[in-house]
Amino acid sequence: MKLKLTIALFFIGILPLLSQTKVSGYVFDEYEQTVAFTNVIFKGSSIGTITDENGKFYLESENTWDTLQISFIGYQTLEVPLEKKVNYDLKLILKEEASLLGQVVITAGKQPKKNNPAIDILRKIWEHKRKNGLKKVDQYQYDKYEKVEFDINTIDSSLIKSKLFKGMEFVFDQVDTSTVTGKTYLPMFINEAASKVYGDNTIQKEKSVLKGNKNSGFSDNQIIIDFVADLYPDFDIYDNYLKFFDKSFVSPLSRTGINTYNYFLSDSTFIDNKWCYNIVYYPRRKNELTFKGNFWVADTTYAIKEINLQASKSANINWVKEIYIEQEFEVLNDSVFLIKRDYMMSDFAFNKKEASRGIYGKRTTLYDNYEFDIKKDKKFYDEEVYNYNEDVYDRDDTFWAENRLEALNKDEKGVYKMLDTLKTVKKFKHLYNLGSILASGYIEFNTLPLDYGPIFSTFGYNEVEGIRVRTGGRTYFGRNDLWRLEGFVAYGFGDDKFKYGISGKWLLDKKNRLIISGGNRRDVEQIGASLTTSTDVLGRSLASSSVITTSTNDKLTSINLTSLAIELEPWRNVVFRLGGDYRTLESASLTFSLDYNTPNGVASEIKQFESSFSVSYFPNRKMTGFGVERKSISDEYSTIFALISIGDKGVFNSDFNYTKLQFSYMQPWQIGGIGRLTSTIETGKTFGAVPLGLLSVIPGNQSYFSIYNTFSQLDFYEFVTDTYTSLHLEHNFNGRLFSRIPLLRKLNLREIVGFRSVWGKLSDENIALNTTNNPNSIPLVAPTGKAYYEYSLGVGNIFKVFRIDFNFRGNYLENENARKFGVTGTFGFYF
Repeated sequence: MKLKLTIALFFIGILPLLSQTKVSGYVFDEYEQTVAFTNVIFKGSSIGTITDENGKFYLESENTWDTLQISFIGYQTLEVPLEKKVNYDLKLILKEEASLLGQVVITAGKQPKKNNPAIDILRKIWEHKRKNGLKKVDQYQYDKYEKVEFDINTIDSSLIKSKLFKGMEFVFDQVDTSTVTGKTYLPMFINEAASKVYGDNTIQKEKSVLKGNKNSGFSDNQIIIDFVADLYPDFDIYDNYLKFFDKSFVSPLSRTGINTYNYFLSDSTFIDNKWCYNIVYYPRRKNELTFKGNFWVADTTYAIKEINLQASKSANINWVKEIYIEQEFEVLNDSVFLIKRDYMMSDFAFNKKEASRGIYGKRTTLYDNYEFDIKKDKKFYDEEVYNYNEDVYDRDDTFWAENRLEALNKDEKGVYKMLDTLKTVKKFKHLYNLGSILASGYIEFNTLPLDYGPIFSTFGYNEVEGIRVRTGGRTYFGRNDLWRLEGFVAYGFGDDKFKYGISGKWLLDKKNRLIISGGNRRDVEQIGASLTTSTDVLGRSLASSSVITTSTNDKLTSINLTSLAIELEPWRNVVFRLGGDYRTLESASLTFSLDYNTPNGVASEIKQFESSFSVSYFPNRKMTGFGVERKSISDEYSTIFALISIGDKGVFNSDFNYTKLQFSYMQPWQIGGIGRLTSTIETGKTFGAVPLGLLSVIPGNQSYFSIYNTFSQLDFYEFVTDTYTSLHLEHNFNGRLFSRIPLLRKLNLREIVGFRSVWGKLSDENIALNTTNNPNSIPLVAPTGKAYYEYSLGVGNIFKVFRIDFNFRGNYLENENARKFGVTGTFGFYF
């Protein structure tokens, strides 16, 4: 996704194509103050818009109109003659006029909650919302056509003439003007998908069968397609909250809408032979996740006929300057309203300034050919794990002529040809490759099926290795490779030693995702950085290479690990893994000991074979790709993990017999309009006596980075257990509280609170095994008497990318070198 959006920023030009009537401007009152949320329409039509918080508007129509009508309760209606087809930068003045509605005097601004006919209608909508749409039938099926488009917007002559586009001037032949914002834009990516959707309300099942897919671009466009599908998920306008860009916006039809929006009844008329009311709404407060717009609602069924939503410009959301949504519903009969068309447009930009350049992301979805009560067997709805069909992506023009529910316009047709030409331009290829490196971390070799990287792991540092340099690579024929090899070589200037690793994996059965994998790694690592260890043989924790730490990190381990595993996903998002690994562990530092007692004296090296069986379940997880390696589209899913590991002395002359049980459950919770809570519970127990290298170390964090599922105020090995239970809670309010503080409101900061706790114990048998006379042995302490806890208060969205957490240790303050307070931070690009 990052790659395609980065490349998109290079295609910008201008060639406006005028429609019949275009109007833009500002609405003021008699005191030169802008009037927000004013109703602006072409007189004699239902084509209109609402001014934004700054009183600005843009309106366009394919037809010719001669009068503009501006109205708002509390002001006299203004009619403005349109002498030209194009009228930009109008300055319109409204005169105040008190009006009576239900014997209540209404003025501009906040609308009353009582004796308001608009709110009376809203209550009727709540009463009837469960009786509208597809919920009224047992079974349903329909055709669905979806078109996704990315456009570069705000194009000016200086950009066209810049050296960056020399040799690529032909891209500007496809420029058009947005009907929503009035800005020029250049289409640069388009994807079309035709599907058949089936559903059964009696068993709460739905299945979508992709019939055809076509896109205008490059080999990895599926990444963009899947990203947009998650970015613009299907939603129900009747829900209390509408989730976009990982944020919960209050729906104008929400039961909490009365406290969030102002409503007033604006108009009434017949639409498709149904008498409908028009209600205008706009937010009561700034800096909240709200919309402005209007909707038409039928007077008997109280079903929505048409609605448009435009996000408030002051909403606390990053990188998105504009969100605009339209939905239209058709009347199937006297009582059933079904969605007919859904349109969503977002303007992605670095800032919200009017002149800033950005990218339009547009999704148009059309629905047709509804059929009902055609029952299908329950097995039909069981989703296959593997559903990739190459024929779907190679449909001919005849197929699209039959299945395209909305014809492409001239500009959209031109995108296909333009990008085919662009891929042959040498300069563009260089830009594309640069974007690919930044997005994937790998450098592609065009003549070989190999990638070099990841480049971000080239340099590292720790107390044992000193400066560490690393080189590595992987095989890469394409994103859906059925097999992949990966390896690296590293060298530490401090310990003067080479390290290496090699791994491979092979997808044997596409349908059930049967994968075999194996590898070997000899390295230096910070073990105990997490309670649940990685199954990736080449996986190495961030703690192994922290350049700046709160205290000396010399508790590193030399590890030689050989692994072999088989993995199966017989049902979507249910993964079984059977594995075996053999490892040798010894201290990598002269100031850290892994010594343990044996009948023959003290030993310093651990040699151990371990077999394991795990079950992972990821409800609602969405993946992209069909090869041996896939990527999750988002993190909006829970994870349930259970693992049993068995150490056997009888295999490869290993040192210990033991059984380890582990369980973890991670769940993100979207809590209405007050933000997102992430919770994780982990528990585990080791049966049998094992040395320190095989015990469960409570994961500390000696870096200055905020790392989830670690304890910021604990040092490595401060607590060691064989039985443990931990809880991590982190809630991001998404600016809900700061938006109500005047001095902080404009900064769009976000408040984060966290709580972390762990209880554990260490058996006497394990204490005796690991207690030696080595002066470098660590104290064996477990949080047994009382659970250890810490909490944090954080401020996020600082300059849109930074977050700072203030961490407080709750107890065990008597421990040697206990850190009572600490500051950690992180950065990233989040909406």
